[in-house]
Amino acid sequence: MAAISPSFLLFLIPIVPLSLLAALALIVRPRPIRIPIKSRHVFITGGSSGIGLALAQRAASEGARVSILARSSGKLDEAKQTIKLATGVEVATFSADVRDYDAVSKAIDESGPVDVLIVNQGVFTAKELEKHSPEDVKFTIDVNLVGSFNVIKAALPAMKARKGRGPASISLVSSQAGQVGIYGYAAYSASKFGLQGLAQSLQQEVIADDIHVTLIFPPDTDTPGFEEEQKSRPEVTAIIAASSGSMKTEEVARKAMDGIKAGKFTVSCNFEGFLLSLATTGMSPQRSFWLAFVEVITAGPIRLVALFFQWDWYNAIAKWSKTKTK
Repeated sequence: MAAISPSFLLFLIPIVPLSLLAALALIVRPRPIRIPIKSRHVFITGGSSGIGLALAQRAASEGARVSILARSSGKLDEAKQTIKLATGVEVATFSADVRDYDAVSKAIDESGPVDVLIVNQGVFTAKELEKHSPEDVKFTIDVNLVGSFNVIKAALPAMKARKGRGPASISLVSSQAGQVGIYGYAAYSASKFGLQGLAQSLQQEVIADDIHVTLIFPPDTDTPGFEEEQKSRPEVTAIIAASSGSMKTEEVARKAMDGIKAGKFTVSCNFEGFLLSLATTGMSPQRSFWLAFVEVITAGPIRLVALFFQWDWYNAIAKWSKTKTK
């Protein structure tokens, strides 16, 4: 039997990755998508502060007609003034609780058909599950998850009925705590993990209507809510959170808006978030065969990195537990 020459082996080496790329290009079937923002109606929940306010300001600066919804009329008035001073654009404001479907539906109907819906509202309290009251847990899930169903359900009929307005977008602002469970975030993580199932199912339902779903995973972000949460979060939660760092609202809004306009399904806001997305991609849609290729070839190594972080977190918890028992 003739020996295989080294030059032939060198020829074969690139065949495997190239074949994988070709297969992924066929499976993913990438199609360039651009979601216009200028002269379109962008509706943002939780738009009176934090990431929502930064997104509203960015959309207004790009020429969108912007509507923001939140519970507090006072905060909405302040947000309206802030956006007007920064961009010269007058935004529409609507006061409603996302847990109240009728109130949300009325607000969206009054605002007019939506082209870009950004579901951003969120509440969280960092504490161990045994210290959460049933009311705390229900409130968190009702606002973060059930409220998202309410907003999307209210906006969807008019979004699907639009004609000749180009591709539309529904974006859900999740969290890195919606990708991996974190000590002290049981209720919050459960509500944010639920958004991934909602987003994946919804994308299958609306893709025929040229509506593209985006799931955004910010890390800790310097918002008023985050500042308040830091005052009462468990010590272990603070130790774990320190490994990822935090971002400014404007930077998160920029990355989120860029992802929305590109029609991405998953938007990570920092490098740690990108690695986390690779490790937890699961059944999420992928519109780039290049990123699909990275996900496939890095699945093993990234899982190893994830296990290292998990080991590091559990080690921190163990050390903290020992100090409490002394």
